[in-house]
Amino acid sequence: MKLYQKIIIAILGVIAVVVTSATVWATFAYKDANATFNAISKKIERATSPKREKAISYEDRDPITIALLGLDTGGLGRTEQGRSDTMMIVTLNPRQKKTTVVSIDRDIYTKIVGYDTYDKLNHAYAFGGVKMSLNSIEYLLDVPIDHYIAINFTGLSDLIDAVGGITVDNKIDFTLDGVHVPKGKHHLNGESGLAYARMRYEDPEGDIGRQRRQREVVTKIVNKVIGLDGVTKYKKILKAVEDNCSTNLSWDQLMDISKNYVPALDNIKSYQLSGIEPDWMSDVYYQVVGKHRLLNIQNLIKSELGLPTRSELPISDGYSDGYIEKQLYDDEDEPLVDDDTAKKSSTESSSDSSEQTTDEVYDSNGYQEDGSDYQVEAQNIATNE
Repeated sequence: MKLYQKIIIAILGVIAVVVTSATVWATFAYKDANATFNAISKKIERATSPKREKAISYEDRDPITIALLGLDTGGLGRTEQGRSDTMMIVTLNPRQKKTTVVSIDRDIYTKIVGYDTYDKLNHAYAFGGVKMSLNSIEYLLDVPIDHYIAINFTGLSDLIDAVGGITVDNKIDFTLDGVHVPKGKHHLNGESGLAYARMRYEDPEGDIGRQRRQREVVTKIVNKVIGLDGVTKYKKILKAVEDNCSTNLSWDQLMDISKNYVPALDNIKSYQLSGIEPDWMSDVYYQVVGKHRLLNIQNLIKSELGLPTRSELPISDGYSDGYIEKQLYDDEDEPLVDDDTAKKSSTESSSDSSEQTTDEVYDSNGYQEDGSDYQVEAQNIATNE
């Protein structure tokens, strides 16, 4: 498997672990993988998105959406229901050979559907689990969410242990909840690997740095899953998946997607939805989304799904409770730019204005040659917003 393909899997995050676990070893572990997937398949009341007018045909390669939820339940001593701290909407369109990934900021101030309140989007999971989280995302984006895959962050710890640990080059000496990770190159077990992925406050880049490390950890896990470690330790890996993941995808649906949706991975573009203007309400930090930015993201996903786009936000269709007037702000109507294009533009701009050099080597996708790290600066993320 080429480096770029590995990076694609890493971007898709937990899909990588589940799908790879279910397919790479299928020739000699089909029954085990099938049993694991059946165990993590969870039915929810909204089995079909209320925004879907007709059933999806996987054989006809109908475009679909999958929500990826990274949950903070149980991580490093947490025992409450937790929140969905990572939210990504993946749109697979095999007909046009395109995949669109939209990362949603967890602090976006929006309606929590079914809870009769407005709050941070990631609180929807804490209030009402997967159903409320998906319904709230659908309300915000005005698109159907067909499937979800959720992973407890504790699962990262279990997966790291299952593959025999990972090696990282830690840039910051830190201690998180009693777990010390020294600066430098170290082989981490599950506990220290989870701390490495979760640390935020001691990183000068804050959440941006944490997101980079989380992608690095997922990439390294995937590299081991698809390699010899995955073959020799597949039962431990499947057990970690079973204990920490849930999805409303069935085994048959997964097989249909694996069979019919591979062309969608030919062209992958990622985008960000976050507030441009932060707001403090009752001493709590929120992200307030711009009207045009939200509309453009909505239309982007709708166009990939073959749904009608809009010239303005759907005020008469679920937004009539004052959301437009009170919870969004007037931003400039700027065209959407995918992350890679924004990163390239920012990198070129930085090169023109700075003589700083580095000995690190990156490939054309912004990764180090071993695929372990993003060459992303805070200003690159800001460019996307």
